[in-house]
Amino acid sequence: MSEYGDGTRSVHAGLPPAVPGEPFLPGPVFAAPYHLDPAVGPAASPNGYGRPDNRTRRLLEAAIGELEGGPTLAFASGQAAVTAVLLSILRPGDTVVLPSDGYYPVRGFATSTLAELGVTAVFAPTAGPHPDYTGVRLVLVETPANPGLDVCDVAALADRAHAAGALLAVDNTAATPLGQRPLDLGADLSLASGTKALTGHSDLLLGYVATRSPQLLESLTGWRNTTGSIPGAFDAWLAHRSLFTLDLRLARQSANAAAVVEALAGRTDVTALRWPGRPGDPAHEVASRQMRRIPGIVGFDLGSADRVARFLAASRLVAAATSFGGVHTSADRREQWGDDTAPGFVRLSCGIEDAADLVADITAALDSL
Repeated sequence: MSEYGDGTRSVHAGLPPAVPGEPFLPGPVFAAPYHLDPAVGPAASPNGYGRPDNRTRRLLEAAIGELEGGPTLAFASGQAAVTAVLLSILRPGDTVVLPSDGYYPVRGFATSTLAELGVTAVFAPTAGPHPDYTGVRLVLVETPANPGLDVCDVAALADRAHAAGALLAVDNTAATPLGQRPLDLGADLSLASGTKALTGHSDLLLGYVATRSPQLLESLTGWRNTTGSIPGAFDAWLAHRSLFTLDLRLARQSANAAAVVEALAGRTDVTALRWPGRPGDPAHEVASRQMRRIPGIVGFDLGSADRVARFLAASRLVAAATSFGGVHTSADRREQWGDDTAPGFVRLSCGIEDAADLVADITAALDSL
């Protein structure tokens, strides 16, 4: 399907062949055990037991795999996906490079569980400088980074990592596979929280890992089958259905972000404005070369926790909530979650409301402070 546009690929990805009388997307399959052939057992069917085998999950994985450009495994959450990558690859004595400005639970996992297992974690900012990769087993980057929105050059880092004998994994949560395809840029693995913009309706938890390496895929499959970190059938079905509107949602969210940034750029009471799509943003040059579209996430500083709270209370359209990428505009103060940000730093996730309404609401809320 690579010859089609984003909208067409999103609508058709992972659908089974058309059969008269059957739905476009079959309903979720709810099963723990399946009927087995009395003689040959599970060898007679791709479905033997519900933990490793589920048709609904396989259709979702096929859909995401078509968009990411590589075989894909779905996990129960984004955190389940990233920890599966870390724990299936790293061994005692290994070194991993992680983003110092990325998703905070990953840093917490590294300083607790990985450290206890004898894995050394080195932290580097997304925009650099990056350390020497000599002796490193795995490099994980998150680009754009959450919540600061810095961007790194994936192709350049892939070359550096591979020259040193390391693997490169890219957290593609903010960009989604319609924003960038890390595997095409040389990454060994692309992983993401499908909870966010990929599914975009704030009603399920999901993670995934895509790779073109048969060895890595086999290792991750074994890890998931052993640990049982799978999404349920209904969540997998909801996620697949949500992909149909991915292109439409991302287009509106990005356009809304551009409108919001334009409105905020002229205000003296808003500082540290960040959006990679804005000319002059520190990430703009790399993002415009590397990404096919910019996500609808905006960062800015209102100066204090109190001003953030009053802004959120005054807004009628901006929900106070964590996570991002949903159809409803939301925002939260990132320091409260453990991110190394200023007390007044806000991560605003633009939804799919009308841009004029959203800009008017945010402007009125700020004017009331």
